Amino acid sequence: MIISSIWWQVSPEIMKLGPFSLRWYGLLFALAFVFGYMILSKVYKREKKPLEDLEQLSIYVILGTVIGARLGHCLFYDPRYYLTNPVEILKVWQGGLASHGAAIGILTALYLFSRKKKDQNMIWILDRLVIVVALGGALIRLGNLFNSEIIGKATDVPWAFVFVRVDEIPRHPTQLYESLFYFLSFIILYLIYSKKSSSLKPGYLFGLFLILIFGFRFFVEFLKENQSAFESALPINMGQILSIPFVLLGLYYIFRKKQNVNSAKK
Repeated sequence: MIISSIWWQVSPEIMKLGPFSLRWYGLLFALAFVFGYMILSKVYKREKKPLEDLEQLSIYVILGTVIGARLGHCLFYDPRYYLTNPVEILKVWQGGLASHGAAIGILTALYLFSRKKKDQNMIWILDRLVIVVALGGALIRLGNLFNSEIIGKATDVPWAFVFVRVDEIPRHPTQLYESLFYFLSFIILYLIYSKKSSSLKPGYLFGLFLILIFGFRFFVEFLKENQSAFESALPINMGQILSIPFVLLGLYYIFRKKQNVNSAKK
């Protein structure tokens, strides 16, 4: 069984300079924002929006992502420890980011940003931003693969990964599953926007994104090891619990009646 598996022992560090090191996760995280900015630049030019607005939006999204992802990890997966040791919350470099927390952080940041931009309300921004968020998710999950974290359950499938730095058990490479699906979601969202953006009701792409990403997240969690011990006592794990409201929100935006179109396009 182990012979047919892929032995994964790639170092999470690309290079080390004294006390500082460049890690694959950090590089891929940064590339998510770089590629996202490049794609959204084309979107803003296409829709004749000033790039200065995109620069401001980028700052809001970066802060919302990092703060939300860190607080999400601390409060969703180990609240007792972090509330007892609040200084530990600030140690982002030690790892611990939650995608559901990032989603909440981004939504909060966009709400604050959209209040300043009358021609770019929150739904208008979300319908475009989710395209690059899907791509960012694909890159970040590759970073998780390099870190040998968020590992899958033991399996005997021929493409199983043996994460040497964790143990010598063949496991589902759930990081790859998610990365590939998020990249596919990026392509789907981008093609729909490119071909049908003028005819789509406001919120459609946002809703489709939520259904695709968090719907897949719900099911792929069945193949993952729990991230915290308390999840073993739950009927479904924390990732699945947090995914349900996002999927329901996505269904709402997909199937709601087409209304307030003019106000949504301001």
